[in-house]
Amino acid sequence: MSYPITVTQTDRKKEKPDSGSLGFGRYFTDHMFVMDYSAEKGWHDPRIVPYAPLALDPAAMVLHYGQAVFEGLKAYRTRDNRILLFRPEKNAQRMNLSGARLSMPPIDEEVFLEALRTLISLEKDWVPQERGTSLYIRPLMFATEPCLGVRASESYKLVIVLSPVGAYYAGGMKPVKIHVESRYVRAVRGGTGFAKVSGNYAASLKAQEEANAKGYEQVLWLDAIENKYIEEVGSMNVFFKIKGEVWTPALNGSILGGITRDSVIHLLRDWGIPVREEKLSMEELYDAYTKGELEEAFGTGTAAVVSPIGELRWNDHSLVINQERIGELTAKLYDTLTGIQYGEIADPYGWTVEVE
Repeated sequence: MSYPITVTQTDRKKEKPDSGSLGFGRYFTDHMFVMDYSAEKGWHDPRIVPYAPLALDPAAMVLHYGQAVFEGLKAYRTRDNRILLFRPEKNAQRMNLSGARLSMPPIDEEVFLEALRTLISLEKDWVPQERGTSLYIRPLMFATEPCLGVRASESYKLVIVLSPVGAYYAGGMKPVKIHVESRYVRAVRGGTGFAKVSGNYAASLKAQEEANAKGYEQVLWLDAIENKYIEEVGSMNVFFKIKGEVWTPALNGSILGGITRDSVIHLLRDWGIPVREEKLSMEELYDAYTKGELEEAFGTGTAAVVSPIGELRWNDHSLVINQERIGELTAKLYDTLTGIQYGEIADPYGWTVEVE
């Protein structure tokens, strides 16, 4: 299926921000992609237009019942001035997986990828030059039908916006301190934890605020049934190196299937390092720690790629990991993934896609 994308260029281009002060998600490019869905027409009218506020009826169902899903990926500028995407087809697949959970209509994945390529090609000048910086890509789909009935909407909008972002580790990579959350839960099997649903993130904010107030950067989520099995860290997947093996929670229906997670597992197995996708309780992790068997811990996600964990606070226990230093395997994973993303090392897996 193919839809011609119309392009309306702005006549008021923005001044680009200094790359040293980008931060994350604070600046937006000159244009955005928009496409509409109705029960009568299906997906239609794909267009690139000047970045501007959206008109939304106060009764739009997204505002009342939360039918909204999103994705996140990046475009990277290489040293030889090419623009690369990292596994964008996986984002297209996950967008549809998330949408299906909320009874939203599927998007043709080739149309989604063509929209990405066309928009980024138009906004190439917004991809920053410095190593570590990138152009963050945020696709969002939400319900637009004005109706207060509790049911799936009959109309939707797909929007893609772009935001130049600074280096995640502007001052150098540092292990983070994590609070193990025992009061709030992120998701439950049968719910929406496996999908990139906007409401999942709203529900996580309270625990994050309380952890920050205690001096911790993030929270480690435990399962919602027994409150003992490790699930995610903040909005990232989590890994632990124990006695030479790498453990990560299995995708059980309440854990988001991260694209970076999948890439890390692929790399580890290629390197001959055993990976165990299994349940892991905090008691088991603490036992490994007391025996001196917990060697490294890190989170994975689009924003940070790989984020080393230096300390876990669980009840009255403080688990200081690898003397709060970056582990050798953690560093190797980060260097390999970012090397592939920035086109600095070979990509034997075909993960990168060049934008012409």
